Amino acid sequence: MDDSRKGDKGIFHGLKVLDCASFIAAPAAATVLSDFGADVIKIEPPGAGDPYRNLPNLPGYPRSEHNYAWHLEARNKRSLALDLTKPEAQAILQRLVADADVFITNFPPSVRNKLGLTYETLGPLNPRLIYASFTGYGEKGEEADKPGFDSNAYWARSGLMDLVRADETTTPARSVAGMGDHPCAMAFYGAIVTALYQRERTGKGCHVASNLMANGVWAASVLAQAKLCGAQFVERRPRERALNAVANHYKCQDGRWVMLSLLNEEKQFPILARCLGREDLIDDPRFVTKADRHAHSVELIAEFDRVFATRPLAEWRKILDGNGLVFGVVGILDDIPTDKQMIENEVLVPFENDTMLTINSPIWIEGARKVRPRKPPGVGEHSDQILREVGFDEAAIQALLARGAVA
Repeated sequence: MDDSRKGDKGIFHGLKVLDCASFIAAPAAATVLSDFGADVIKIEPPGAGDPYRNLPNLPGYPRSEHNYAWHLEARNKRSLALDLTKPEAQAILQRLVADADVFITNFPPSVRNKLGLTYETLGPLNPRLIYASFTGYGEKGEEADKPGFDSNAYWARSGLMDLVRADETTTPARSVAGMGDHPCAMAFYGAIVTALYQRERTGKGCHVASNLMANGVWAASVLAQAKLCGAQFVERRPRERALNAVANHYKCQDGRWVMLSLLNEEKQFPILARCLGREDLIDDPRFVTKADRHAHSVELIAEFDRVFATRPLAEWRKILDGNGLVFGVVGILDDIPTDKQMIENEVLVPFENDTMLTINSPIWIEGARKVRPRKPPGVGEHSDQILREVGFDEAAIQALLARGAVA
């Protein structure tokens, strides 16, 4: 195809990606590549397929007639079901690798070695291959083979689980599904794209890597760096005793919460006081200066609590927005399907030939069209098609099916 037309089908149209990974972070990086037009082949075991398909059936997850987890992570992809414990399936994968641009895996190093999926094995088959591996705790050291999920390797190990507690007396805060995996996916995507750029300059592929632990510490890095610099930390205080009343959250009449973020408080405090109908606070000796307000933050928070409790969130939004004050709504999931700002900015986009919305990857590039999200594949839905593309005839495909190497 003429290069001038590639933008019509996405920046990565013509890029072949093998997604030989499971669960969220690594496959989600492949999803972002697919959003920009890459042909992503999802390699999964025959039968039940990727174990991530079963996530919504686990205790505590929302119930739906749709496999929402798979819809999000596997959109746009084609499925090839291979039993990689069989030599025939490994030979198929090697044939695919010889013509691929990117190979993505999150198998631990020991499993990669057992299945013949190491960079040392696959790299020589294709000198332009970008081999991208994702792990829980990195490629080296005694924990290299340790299984990791974002709840433990990202959220807990990094200190985030401890740091976001309301105060020092409460238990560490639990994570929610995928909250670390999806930021990790963007970092992993960045590594892959950086390697593709290097390949444009050198003509050679390479091995790129990322892991949950490193991304978790990066997310906590402001305070982690403070610790590395020997900083002295102050007591973690509950919301009612926060050190700054104008950078705090407040409960509205309807039970919703609003988060104030007034960094220029010398200018904005009088505006806020008038918005709250409490002009008296402006000249209150306890709150006249910034230093006064911080010294008496507990008292000022109590004043704000009483006022915010008198109106519902929708009214406070109009009042605060109308006066140019910086604040945020503490969102709930019920808000998302009808959030106009998200829809207008294509944070939420419909699936192809459907009205169901899905969550877009969070980057946009001028002049580059994303593909319309396509529903995810069934297990092995495209196996025959993909095998034909790499040269297997019908008799060979049937033989592979009979031996259970492919499904």
